[in-house]
Amino acid sequence: MSTSNTRSPIKTDTSIPRRPLLWMAAALVFTLPPFFDSLAIWVPWLFLLSLALKFWMEPRGYRLRSIVLKLVLVATALTTAFISYGAVRSVEAGISVLVVLMSLKILEAHTAREFRVMVLIGWMLCLCGFFLSQDFTTALCLLIAFALLVVALIQFHRGASPGAVWPPVGTTCKLFLQASPLVVLFFLLFPRVNAGLWFELRPFRAANTGFSDRLSPGRIAALANSSEIAFRAEFPGSSTRPSGPMYWRGVVMWRCNGMEWRAPYDPQPKSSSSTRGFAGSGGLPVPSANAKEIQQRITLAPNGARWMFALDRPIKAVPGAMLARGDYLWSVQPIRKSRRYEVVSSQSSGNEITAKGRAEALEVPASISPAVRDLAHSWTVQNRDSRGVVNSALQFFRTQGFSYSLTPGEYDSLEEFLFRRRTGFCEHYATSFATLMRLAGIPARVVVGYLGGEYNDLGHFFLVRQADTHAWCEVWLPEKGWTRVDPTAAVAPGRASLDFTSFLETRIASGQMGTRRSALIAQLLRSGVVTNVRFIWQTLSYEWDTRLLAFDADVQDVLLTSMGIASRGTVFLVVEILLAAIALLAIYFAWMQLRTRSRVDRVKALYEYFCRKIARLGVLRDPCEGPLDFARRAAQSLPNESNRIRQIADAYILLRYAPQPVPGMLDRFAKEVNAFGARTRH
Repeated sequence: MSTSNTRSPIKTDTSIPRRPLLWMAAALVFTLPPFFDSLAIWVPWLFLLSLALKFWMEPRGYRLRSIVLKLVLVATALTTAFISYGAVRSVEAGISVLVVLMSLKILEAHTAREFRVMVLIGWMLCLCGFFLSQDFTTALCLLIAFALLVVALIQFHRGASPGAVWPPVGTTCKLFLQASPLVVLFFLLFPRVNAGLWFELRPFRAANTGFSDRLSPGRIAALANSSEIAFRAEFPGSSTRPSGPMYWRGVVMWRCNGMEWRAPYDPQPKSSSSTRGFAGSGGLPVPSANAKEIQQRITLAPNGARWMFALDRPIKAVPGAMLARGDYLWSVQPIRKSRRYEVVSSQSSGNEITAKGRAEALEVPASISPAVRDLAHSWTVQNRDSRGVVNSALQFFRTQGFSYSLTPGEYDSLEEFLFRRRTGFCEHYATSFATLMRLAGIPARVVVGYLGGEYNDLGHFFLVRQADTHAWCEVWLPEKGWTRVDPTAAVAPGRASLDFTSFLETRIASGQMGTRRSALIAQLLRSGVVTNVRFIWQTLSYEWDTRLLAFDADVQDVLLTSMGIASRGTVFLVVEILLAAIALLAIYFAWMQLRTRSRVDRVKALYEYFCRKIARLGVLRDPCEGPLDFARRAAQSLPNESNRIRQIADAYILLRYAPQPVPGMLDRFAKEVNAFGARTRH
């Protein structure tokens, strides 16, 4: 007997109901997007395989029982993670181990306690996914996963009663709505110690951006299919797009090695004398007041580097960055979170150049072949001024069979590119053009940044992606100073007026370029419906980045100052927040008590009315008599009304003592009580 008594509870706890398991599986699927993007590819696929196996094993009663097999699988997972990441100390490796352990737990879980453990681990996976990525898509997926885990837990405790699929969803929504005031309160007012919600625990990889201190052929072309966001730009005070092509300046490269260029290892700040607008070496002054100034508000995505961007040439540095020699912004600290700044730019560069700068801008390596030198020399013979040399070089690229290609292949020398293959991407044309200008005696440098961007009509901002990375050339002309020249535009007209994706799709549609993407798919992606959906999603993502992720200590200080509570100190602020939270909770509990009391009072009043009707029929209720005993005695005394009496008594018990009665039961109870006397009289 004792043996059977000890085993019977275990038998009732050897399977997980299918509905909670379905909710939990749906939640775990929504945790996968950041894992596919950040972890080794075998990790999320193993996770999905475990979920599929669980649904195959559970109806058959199969589960992972062998302890030896479990230990072997755990050891294999740790070894595979070590091989994949080279160590198990990185964030990706640690999260991979957690995902693998969750996969094994899914296969062995079969009790109520293990189901709760899986829900807790699921919430941990939501947190880990936020460690890997904080973009809007990931946040939305993780929020859905978090909510579905709550639904799964509620469904598990409700049991498998009929019609119990959607009530857990409603209960979860109520919980979220009830918690939202406290969430908003703590988000806005709780003191920020370090930064906003955007953080990065992983080391940034160079593939995330097309920028480094070195530009070699093929580096930018590798980003042609990248959809990663580089930054978003607004133009405060202007509701129209800027006219003309948009060249977003990133870094200026001075050191030439043919088709390979390099920026200074340690950028130097621009000297104050160079901002006066006067020329060195006989140049004429160019007043900066004549140049049109453009104000921009840029939200830069985290990239781990220090490059900051501005349209054309920034006039002065922004907080936390310096204006480097060459008129580009260089951040003091690596950019590891979303950064928003305002900058004013001008198309005028001033007409300055120092003797040292001129010498640096004319350096060429000795390895340049005689054929290349002769080509540059021929332009100087044909033209008397620098502008004519530049035009001759552009005419050379325009008329000598050069082509624009995403896959130009590798080049051994500048001579091979100029005289034989003549196929390249923007970096090929920018670096070769700048080298030719130096050979012709014209100071030149290479600028790397972005070109164009997709304008969002809904959010009124430009979205610039990594695919928009571009390289161009700047030459120094005595009458104009540093002047932008884009030789790529001579080979691929239209590139400067479009973002790279639109330009690429235009060339695909016209048959000028072959690619893996078909023209039909490109046309579908540019259809009105798809474009509107994309703009809505981009706007929501932008608002998420700027309103939530960028809500750091500085933004909070501005908010608190506007509320008049910033000067009272951190301790006082924390006390105010706690008092406000206690007040909100007190109001909520008072409202719940009032709501419950009003419902119970009405139920009690209806039941007393029912008892008075029964009394008129000759059955008096004893004050100490419970509803079941009274209903049983009344049904015996009034056999014709026994069914009605039992129904009214059962409804009263459910309404009075059940934690959450069925919706509409109180109204039906009132109708039954009101109709009871009338039916009896008839």
